[in-house]
Amino acid sequence: MDTLLTDNSLSINTCPVNSYNEWDPLEEVIVGRLEGAIIPPYHVTVTYNIPPGTARLYKFFAGRRYPKFLLKKAQQELDTFIQLLLDLGVKVRRPEVIRGDREFKTPAWRSKGFCTACPRDGFMVVGEEIIETPMAWRSRYFETDAYRSLFKEYFHQGAKWTAAPKPQLLDSLYDYRFLPPQKGEPIKYVINEFEPVFDAADFVRCGRDLFVTQSNVTNSSGITWLRRHLGAQYRIHEIESSCPTPMHIDSSFIPLAPGKVLINPEYINVDKLPPILKSWDILIPPEPDPIQGVPSMCSKWISLNVLMVDEKRVIVEAAQESLIKAFKDWGFEPIECPFINFAPFGGSFHCATLDIRRRGQLQSYF
Repeated sequence: MDTLLTDNSLSINTCPVNSYNEWDPLEEVIVGRLEGAIIPPYHVTVTYNIPPGTARLYKFFAGRRYPKFLLKKAQQELDTFIQLLLDLGVKVRRPEVIRGDREFKTPAWRSKGFCTACPRDGFMVVGEEIIETPMAWRSRYFETDAYRSLFKEYFHQGAKWTAAPKPQLLDSLYDYRFLPPQKGEPIKYVINEFEPVFDAADFVRCGRDLFVTQSNVTNSSGITWLRRHLGAQYRIHEIESSCPTPMHIDSSFIPLAPGKVLINPEYINVDKLPPILKSWDILIPPEPDPIQGVPSMCSKWISLNVLMVDEKRVIVEAAQESLIKAFKDWGFEPIECPFINFAPFGGSFHCATLDIRRRGQLQSYF
């Protein structure tokens, strides 16, 4: 297992896992990998969660290896991002390499894999607990294997390690006749309530309060499971999204610091936010600066998928000059880093990381 370290150290009695929100000072993080990645196999859950332009090509390239030129550019930017984190004093850990092109099967279906680029999707850290999520994509069924060695290490050092019920992912879960709703039509999803499924990236944490969007990978049953699992100590609030193909909250509703949240004005109606947010500053970003020539799996609003180093410093895509200026105007300290070539693998800075330890304690911000 490839592990990168800084000079930071833990005292003997300190649990290595501790993270309650998105902004406490970041001390340790897992960063995903690109080695072994393939384009996800063809499935309805993927087709309607990627931009239309990419979706038109997807059917022809699904299940194949990514072109070498895409991998090379993305790897260069990932290495730059990792070095930036190290320079900021953050301890960086990496999952093991697994091959996405290896086919696997259950009694009901078979699939190839995908990649381990985005640990934010499959895992959630709440305090000293790591929660493995029941993801809805079949190609990600065994993605957790790449993180086992790390999680066993954290477990032996005192972390709590939980896995949500492993989903069957039978055809009964999916609507194979799904078509995205047209403007003005009610939101519908490619998955139903057959069993609990959710991606951790559909949740964001603000101490005792978590926020979630129901999506094409997170159903109401999945939200209910997490709500019951966390218990009365935490409250989960649902954020309504008007995105016709919703997937992951962290490019639509992004808590930045106590009392400050960044929202996607195209998909989030400020007037429909939970009343608990009335006392918070709602920050409206500028339209994303256009990016050409990158076959992204994400919408243009991946620009909002930033990573907070602490309450002031925020890592932002270097090409998003308008957003960088906005962060400065809002009183933040943006740290520019090129990362747009990571988008073909499913995300940006927040997606590519899983914060294991932030220096802080559980508290309420409302």
